[in-house]
Amino acid sequence: MKKKHPCGENQFLVLRSGMDFRIRCMKCGREVMVPRLRCEKNIKAITRPEPSPKA
Repeated sequence: MKKKHPCGENQFLVLRSGMDFRIRCMKCGREVMVPRLRCEKNIKAITRPEPSPKA
């Protein structure tokens, strides 16, 4: 997100998407419900976990 969480972190984990997004702060673990339009407007970058290599 563009704006930091009050704890100082700016990375969030998306737990649920729909009309509202439920996001969790990666530092303190606080969960917040944010309206979809506001969340989409404030997203700075999307990072996805790398897929694990198959053996």
